[in-house]
Amino acid sequence: MGFLSIVLIVFFVISAILLIILVLLQDEQGEGLGGIFGGGSSTAFGSRSGNILTKFTSILGAIFLICSFGLAWINKTPEKGDVLGAARRETAQESQEWWISPESDNPSE
Repeated sequence: MGFLSIVLIVFFVISAILLIILVLLQDEQGEGLGGIFGGGSSTAFGSRSGNILTKFTSILGAIFLICSFGLAWINKTPEKGDVLGAARRETAQESQEWWISPESDNPSE
């Protein structure tokens, strides 16, 4: 695992924890799903003014998504389109009898 992958995992975990805390700290100012369709707001998607918690939540959400896409890109399989073949090879290696060593020709020894 490279240095960049470790840094992305650290940012990913920290942003996830902070995002959970910030969402729990916010109060319910909106009306929920009822406010989306029948809200009394003058704009189409509600008021765009937000306090520092909502702005910081959106920034942390963007950091979380960027880190998750970065981790997915770094840890992708090296072989293009051969995920099933790699899985078959791995299960074939695991299905070998573990008590018989590959060096011995005679299992009774």
